[in-house]
Amino acid sequence: MDNVGFEARGVRKTFPGVLALQDVGIKLRGGSIHALLGENGAGKSTLIKIITGVHRPDSGEMLLNGAPVRFEGPREAIAAGIGVVHQERNLVPRFSVGENILLERLGGGLLRPIDYAAIHAEARRWLDVLELDLDPRTPVSQLNVAKMQLVEIAKALSLRSRVLLLDEPTASLTPHESLVLFGLLRKLRDEGVGILFVSHKLEEVQAICDEVTVLRDGRNACESRSMAGLERQDLVRLMIGRSEQIPNWTPRDRGAAEPMLELRDVSTSLGHKAVDLTVRRGEIVGLYGLVGAGRTELAKCILGLHAITQGAIVVAGRPERIADVADAVHRCKIGYISEDRKQEGLVLTHSVLQNAGITVWRGLANRLRLLGDRTVRSHVLPFIRKLEVRTPSLAQTVSNLSGGNQQKISVAKWLAAGARILIVDEPTVGIDIKTKAYIHELLRQLADEGTAILLITSDMPEIITLADRIVVMDDYRIKGDIINDRSYAPMSERIMHLIHDRDAA
Repeated sequence: MDNVGFEARGVRKTFPGVLALQDVGIKLRGGSIHALLGENGAGKSTLIKIITGVHRPDSGEMLLNGAPVRFEGPREAIAAGIGVVHQERNLVPRFSVGENILLERLGGGLLRPIDYAAIHAEARRWLDVLELDLDPRTPVSQLNVAKMQLVEIAKALSLRSRVLLLDEPTASLTPHESLVLFGLLRKLRDEGVGILFVSHKLEEVQAICDEVTVLRDGRNACESRSMAGLERQDLVRLMIGRSEQIPNWTPRDRGAAEPMLELRDVSTSLGHKAVDLTVRRGEIVGLYGLVGAGRTELAKCILGLHAITQGAIVVAGRPERIADVADAVHRCKIGYISEDRKQEGLVLTHSVLQNAGITVWRGLANRLRLLGDRTVRSHVLPFIRKLEVRTPSLAQTVSNLSGGNQQKISVAKWLAAGARILIVDEPTVGIDIKTKAYIHELLRQLADEGTAILLITSDMPEIITLADRIVVMDDYRIKGDIINDRSYAPMSERIMHLIHDRDAA
């Protein structure tokens, strides 16, 4: 066994109505970065949870440094030197950043108080490693999604694990943050750590990984194969059973179409200043900026979650004072697909049907305000099927689905609502290649049918693929507005120039 740090053989796992894994194997060598690929629902997160003791396999065996292991819980895995960053964040919101990073070592003893100064000093070391300028005393509840992800990574690194499992670690990170992380992972690899790297971003996999295991429908499509000689299309075929279909959409000019959403000289209580923005009927406007630019915050001000202190919001030619989210959804027909599906997009303890139908309950209820599941089901089922949501039934609890399938439900509920203006915030984070392509096609189709779409994404290829115009934001201000000709290199250069041009406005 050539330096195999961790090995799984013949792993099988079932859940009620679902065969999640069947006869799955993987060999993770010390001193290598090993990609684990597959579509949403292929079994990647389930395999990681089995390795780390969250789930128990129905059959199969696991070996750590050649010796059989069976963990009864995550703490046993941590004690054995296995660290993990799960796709679902596992932070305590009311605890500080430092307390979360050192969570496994907080106890000061029966009569000895916790040394918070030492905790925050140790946490600061790991934040510095990730080049994250963040006070360790900051409550996690005050962080955005990207910073929460980096705190999760710092927490895993602080355990000094010899086997490190990373499930979609770059999903919410900027390109710079990802590059810092990759440099650190290469250093850990060179020190002999075995790293399992899960990502839907194949360019990252090709850049950093030495070996690959691919799961398809809960089985091995390939096991522990060298990345040498494998091209992007080879990986795609292993994942989905066919080649990737890349759209060749031509640029569109919607300049003569009716404005559906206008921000006129808008300032907000969060710090936006003099924002002018127009989204026309049938137009996709991409809102691009680095993390912290104020894009998601602007969307929440449009939805009435924070105050507009100056200027006007105009919907379909009429100035509107949007009181709250319900007002935005039901009166102004504005939908919002949140970047944080777990906290804002879904009710995880409720069923697929309840989540997908929540936006249509008011419209479908009869005069007596009565609404049956059959009525909701007939309305939302076409969208569930269209998005190919993998679920045993519409009664399945959403928390039991994979992250990608949860994201599909976030999209489905707004399609069912018939929003005429759709704000889409990081719609394909954690989404597999096939579903990502489908969501792109769906957004394009919605625009062709007249929906005005404001697309917020940190994925440069995505915004250049989809947007008709690209509006660049930095430091809560609009820096420029570019017609998208879909020439990737020139467009990305113009976008980054606007971000870094201090005089642009």
